[in-house]
This record gives sequence, structure tokens and C-alpha cells, in this order.
Amino acid sequence: MSIVVSATGLTRYYSVGRGVFARPATLKALDGASFTLERGKTLAVVGESGCGKSTLARLVTMIEAPTSGSLVIAEQDIVGASTAALKALRPKVQIVFQNPYGSLNPRQKIGHALEEPLLVNTRLSAGERSEKARAMMASVGLRPEHFDRYPHMFSGGQRQRIAIARALMLDPDVLVLDEPVSALDVSIQAQVLNLLAELQERHNLAYLFISHDLSVVRHIADDVMVMYLGRAVEQGPRDSIFRNPQHPYTKALLSATPQPDPTRKRDRIVLSGEMPSPINPPTGCTFHPRCPSCFAPCPAINPALLEHEGSLVACHAVNPPEAETKAA
Repeated sequence: MSIVVSATGLTRYYSVGRGVFARPATLKALDGASFTLERGKTLAVVGESGCGKSTLARLVTMIEAPTSGSLVIAEQDIVGASTAALKALRPKVQIVFQNPYGSLNPRQKIGHALEEPLLVNTRLSAGERSEKARAMMASVGLRPEHFDRYPHMFSGGQRQRIAIARALMLDPDVLVLDEPVSALDVSIQAQVLNLLAELQERHNLAYLFISHDLSVVRHIADDVMVMYLGRAVEQGPRDSIFRNPQHPYTKALLSATPQPDPTRKRDRIVLSGEMPSPINPPTGCTFHPRCPSCFAPCPAINPALLEHEGSLVACHAVNPPEAETKAA
């Protein structure tokens, strides 16, 4: 097992102004995430909008610094690391954004876009940069004549292939995939997902795959982390999460996933209300105002993430408070 990223108790808080005379509030966008990423494996992070998925992506790609906790990349903790150390680490983690239309410079030819990371981060000659860019284009299914074309001349699927090629130019260890296929047609989604699987096997990459589409997650993930209001509420192997979900929130998400078989009966779990504000989260278990299994301890005690039937689950209905005390 080769771990390339390890996070422990990772948090990211923001100070939010509330007017001239009021004290700033604290927005807890990420509130204690712990996970590991292994070479050749994919960790999928799922949850509703506002659960902290994209904040986690910004921390792992070193776009923002954690407020607290530990984030070890290539055996070095980035928390408190020097500017020089961060500069050396950044090529090891690259990101593919959700929108292939917005992630490319419309005035820059594709060949130049692929060469740019090499120009900034390496001492390769112009010929070597061009050769590597052309080879990377071929590896993602683009033709040689595409080298001198502009982004507007490509379809959405082709632009996402270009974005993937650009992310791979510096030979990273980790790719952060932030909703990489959600803006594409379903048939194109399958092609891009298959390409990502091929590239992962070829380059032995670790993927942090951020998505709200559980049908996509089921296809590509090895492990799944379900997040709610900045915290992981269930975490474990893909098969364990999909076949035997434990947390009420995970069950609700899975019940909302479309099924390819129209004859299959599905019991839809409809959650009441909306996700609370991360500025003023509920006491105890943050999911309790919407939880169909809520009982006495939930509003008062924040559940720990404990092992249960192959997964880690933060739920009093699954791990009663007395079991949490024994585990501690």
C-alpha cells in the first residue's frame, strides 16, 4: 500500500462579516475530515451542495491552507510548510475542474495550454515541451492537428480531455477531479470515465473524485466518503456503502439515485427541510433536524465516526452513545 495523501482532522474556517457593529461569524466549511489516498485508487467524496466537497479539493490542491489539522502529501505536512516546500509539492497534485468551457483560455491554442505547465515548472526546451504535449494529446484521444486549434473549436467532451491532458503534463501523483463529467452528455460521460480509468491504471494515479452523482461514483470509486455540513458521516469501501448503507443521510442519497431498471421498486426517502447554515450549525448531530431516526441523544451529543459493519459511521442510531464511550 502506497499512501500519497493523508489527512487527519482537517478543517477550514472562514471569518464572515455581519455588519459594522456585529462580531464576525465563523463559517465552518470543513470541520474535521480524515482520509488517505493510495496510488492506483479512487476516493469519492459525495454530498449535497454546501457539504464541504469543493473546500476539501482546494485544500488538497494547496490553493488554500487548512485552518487546523494535518495534511501530508508526499510524506510532508503542508500545514506550516514554507513557500518553497509548497512550490515543490504543487506539481504532485493537479486538478480537473467541472466546467470544460471555463477552464481553458479561449485565446490560447491547445498546444500552448498544454506546454504552459512545463514552461513554468521545468527547464525543458521548446522542442521537448512540444513533443511531450503532443504525446499527451495522443494519450487522451486527441489528434495531432488539434495542437494549433482554439478551445471554441472543440466539443465539451474534447475540452475535458484537453483539461485532463493539461493536468497530467507535470506527471502528478494525485488528480483531484471536481465534478469532471457533470457538465457532459451521458454518452460522453461514459467515454471520459473510461479514459480516466485507463489513465489511472497506466500512470498509477490516486484520484480524489468529487461528485453528487452516485451512479458515477459507483462506477469509478474504490472508497467513498459521505459528507454533511463539513463532516464525514459515513466512510468506507464502495461496495459496503452501496450494498449496506448505515447512516440515514447515506440511505437518503442512495434512494434518490435513478435506477436503470424501471420495474424495480424503490423506496424513496425524502428528507425534510434544507441543509442548515454552516455559520450556525445545529447542536449535537448536525443532521438531526432532518433525520427520520432522530432520538434523545442526537440534539445534545455530536456522534463520533466509529466502525460498524465494514464502514465508519457517525450516527447514534447505529453506534449508541454507550458504544461510543466503550470505543473511546
